[in-house]
Amino acid sequence: MAATPSAIETDTGLRYRAENENLRSRINTLRSVIAGLFVVILVLWHGWEDAKKDARLFLPPNLRSGGMIHRDDPRPEHIYGFARYIFQLLNYWPRNGEEDYGLVLFKAQNYLTPACQDELRSDLEARAKRGELTDRKRAIHDVPGHTYEESSVEVKGNSVWIARIDFRIEEHVRGMPVKTVDIRYPIRVVAYDVSPEVNPFGLALDCFASPPERIEGSETSRPALPPIFKLGS
Repeated sequence: MAATPSAIETDTGLRYRAENENLRSRINTLRSVIAGLFVVILVLWHGWEDAKKDARLFLPPNLRSGGMIHRDDPRPEHIYGFARYIFQLLNYWPRNGEEDYGLVLFKAQNYLTPACQDELRSDLEARAKRGELTDRKRAIHDVPGHTYEESSVEVKGNSVWIARIDFRIEEHVRGMPVKTVDIRYPIRVVAYDVSPEVNPFGLALDCFASPPERIEGSETSRPALPPIFKLGS
């Protein structure tokens, strides 16, 4: 028996009603998912804001063979490179030590501990009073054949290292060479928690751990002034 028009309309209405209910259910589900995602985004945003914005990573010198990367964990080769760079900066007087010594000390102040800064300022004043810096030029270079080795850096613990670096000092006064000598410097390096904007390394020199030593058989000219730095604290 054929269905009457009213029965057909009733059946169609039921199907539409069921479909609408399904759509409402899906929409509510999607709304719940969106609300949940919004909450997750808020939590992640809050964590991102609270997280440290600058992370200091020390990369291995040679990445071809891979290597573990640790945050805020300098390796001995990083300590050696840092000490070498800052010490060379402090000992570069291209024009006149009377002016250059103070300039490089100011330039490197964020890479020196307060105690080391005080020692160097006292040394600067004492040398200036004795007239030892007038017209004196100084530069230091790596000693040929003396490069980084595992034994070059001693780990003392508690974020303290001693980097032993061999440098050749060359000095001139009024254009005349007065000093060319090779010296091993035991430079004390410490972790230094300051703003990465002024010191991205997070390290500082703490002057010397022990007296520097001349490398036997390396002196090629007359000794003159001792190198800068006194003993570290």
